[in-house]
Amino acid sequence: MTEPARLRVALGARGYDILVGEELLAAAGSLIRPVLHGERVFVVTDATVAELHLAMLERSLKDAGLVGETVVLPAGEQTKDFAHLEQLAEELLERKVERRSTLLALGGGVIGDLTGFAAAVLLRGMDFVQIPTTLLAQVDSSVGGKTGINTRHGKNLVGSFHQPRLVLADTEALSTLPQRQLLAGYAEVAKYGLLGDVEFFAWLEGHGAAVIDGDPEARRHAVLTSCAAKAAIVAADERESGQRALLNLGHTFGHALEAEIGYGDELLHGEAVAIGMVMAFDLSVELGFCPPEDAARVRRHFAAVGLPTGLEALPGRVLSPRNLMAHMSRDKKVHDGRVTFVLARGIGRAFLCDEVDPAAVETLLTDAAAA
Repeated sequence: MTEPARLRVALGARGYDILVGEELLAAAGSLIRPVLHGERVFVVTDATVAELHLAMLERSLKDAGLVGETVVLPAGEQTKDFAHLEQLAEELLERKVERRSTLLALGGGVIGDLTGFAAAVLLRGMDFVQIPTTLLAQVDSSVGGKTGINTRHGKNLVGSFHQPRLVLADTEALSTLPQRQLLAGYAEVAKYGLLGDVEFFAWLEGHGAAVIDGDPEARRHAVLTSCAAKAAIVAADERESGQRALLNLGHTFGHALEAEIGYGDELLHGEAVAIGMVMAFDLSVELGFCPPEDAARVRRHFAAVGLPTGLEALPGRVLSPRNLMAHMSRDKKVHDGRVTFVLARGIGRAFLCDEVDPAAVETLLTDAAAA
């Protein structure tokens, strides 16, 4: 194993490292052991990831002298709910999990969010480690301590801030992902350029295809840059009272689409966020904040790499702007009944705005549905 890159999430006593590199799964036991309070660990994963990566992780735990047990859940966004949280909690309690035990979240954002939430509430708080195996999880959901589940009212509306002890991002694991999953994760990579780093977005315009096609150096750079950006934002605003809300660029629209369509394979989270970011830039143009050429540039790059840019990506779906507006009204960023949008004054210049006329949003959604 070559020495992984190490980034620090600076949160004082609750700070932790993000390790990014290749062959980290094979060395996971020795990398995890220094942060553990006990030798007993529970791997939580899904059926798809278990087939691909579980055996290697279990070997590394054994080689490090750790006592590992495994809980395998169904794959898919539908697993991120109360029923599977209860299933996981009951199974762990049945196996006499202790507060000094550590949960290892092996998988994508669903497993990471669910396992983190279980760690936050079981025994009034346990340690957990993130081992993200998807691009989306490596660059976004595994970092920052946001944990939670979905309900019929919307995405991530039940959860907790609970920081992991360590994040291991093995970029080799990305080679097992289907193209569609890679693209969904790439949307979150592009987000970091769009919200605050115009130079990174320009780099992606030249190297995004290489990231998706599997170039090791391009992937490493994309993951490291994304994680460094998120680590800095989380360190400055752990509980999303200000700056961290910028990370929700595209998510207000995207979460509304997911809530309306249902949490399944028809629309992946990253795909919804990609459409949402295009809408956020279009709304910024309509409100006079953003140059039209910047919005066009976003749409052009997304289309070039294969990401959806509008509701035409959902053929046969007739989406109600009123319903989408209703979903937005339940967004976590609603204050005093007003939705806070993440808008942009240009690429790399995102800002928060809670004074958006709902009529302008509804007009945008109506035009998008008619396109």
